[in-house]
Amino acid sequence: MTSERIILGIDPGTTIMGFGLIKVVKKKMVFLQMNELLLQKYNDPYVKLKLIYERTLSLIDTYHPDEIAIEAPFFGKNVQSMLKLGRAQGVAMAAGLSRQIPITEYLPKKIKMAITGSGNASKEQVAKMLQSVLGLETLPKNLDATDGLAAAVCHFYNSGVVVGGKNYSGWASFVKANGDKANKAK
Repeated sequence: MTSERIILGIDPGTTIMGFGLIKVVKKKMVFLQMNELLLQKYNDPYVKLKLIYERTLSLIDTYHPDEIAIEAPFFGKNVQSMLKLGRAQGVAMAAGLSRQIPITEYLPKKIKMAITGSGNASKEQVAKMLQSVLGLETLPKNLDATDGLAAAVCHFYNSGVVVGGKNYSGWASFVKANGDKANKAK
């Protein structure tokens, strides 16, 4: 690990994509930015995916992150929601992989546990803890931005050691880890 690196955290979504960036200097986190990509006004799901991809590339080209931490989809009862969320996550991952940036997925419970000490913490509890740890003056109206920031902070706390998630260093490692799924889809 280098003494200085930038981590981009992403909370993928087709309504709101939250993201946050931290800079790690030696062993200290420095808050860079958090925000949201609002997608509610777009009806076409493919336009939403294109915007997620473009915004992720824009963040990469602006901040030059060394690593990306992304929240993995959680398994709910609604299969259509899972499919949409998986697509959103996939295009964000594709943007990072196209720039050869290592990506690590973290389960939502893992992120909450890393930030608050409880895997069942609420969005508000996660946001308040981030506010305290990073010295944020205010919190955003929607907490999707803090969820993206939480993914980056979780990655920092885990120093890239993956427990309950997956790690890809490029297209080759992604295909190697998921090739069996691609072959089944044929």
